[in-house]
Formats: sequence, structure tokens, C-alpha cells
Amino acid sequence: MKYIMTDETKKHGDVTLHRIKAAKDFAGIKAGDLGGWVEKEYNLSHEGNAWISGNAHVYGNASVSGNAYVRDDAHVRNNARVSNNANVYGDARVYGNAEVYGDACVYGNAYVCGEAWIM
Repeated sequence: MKYIMTDETKKHGDVTLHRIKAAKDFAGIKAGDLGGWVEKEYNLSHEGNAWISGNAHVYGNASVSGNAYVRDDAHVRNNARVSNNANVYGDARVYGNAEVYGDACVYGNAYVCGEAWIM
């Protein structure tokens, strides 16, 4: 297990999000480092080096896996997937059935939605 969901929560609309905390050292993350916000464990894989940090939100049936990184104020929701070595940051939004993977970067005020694939 690489992270735990802490008791620190916040509401985002009608969804309750939980702050994550690293349970072990990996990929520059130290055990005890606080991460971003998830709705449920499914949202961030325990495999690989994927991480969510800052005020980033991942919820619904969205998932972050592989070595992907979601940070800053980015939001990933619905059935969206962020995987491999992809980065989503800034105020970016990934939602719907969108997929961001490979070495792709989505940042700034970008929106990736619907059935879009970014790689």
C-alpha cells in the first residue's frame, strides 16, 4: 500500500473527498507527505508511481495509474483515465470518458472531455 486516505475531508458539490497521505517512500514522495484529494481508493492506483498532489481532485470513476501525476488545482472526474507517464496540472480538467496517457501533458486552463484521447 503506497498511500492511505486520511480523515481530512472536504465537500466538492455532493461528493466527499479525502486527503491522501503517502504510506511509503517512492518516486521522490516521502512517507507522510500529504497528497491531493480522492473520493475513493479506486481513484489512485497503489501500483506504479502515480500520485495526486496539491489541491488536485480525482473523483467519480476516474483513475490515475502507472507513473501519472495530477497536481495543482487539476480535476479528473467521471470515467476519465490518466495513465502511463502523463501529467495533468494547473487548472486543467479531464472528464467524461477522456484518456490522457503516454507522455502527454495537459495543463493551464485546458479541458479534455468526451471521448478524447491525448497521448
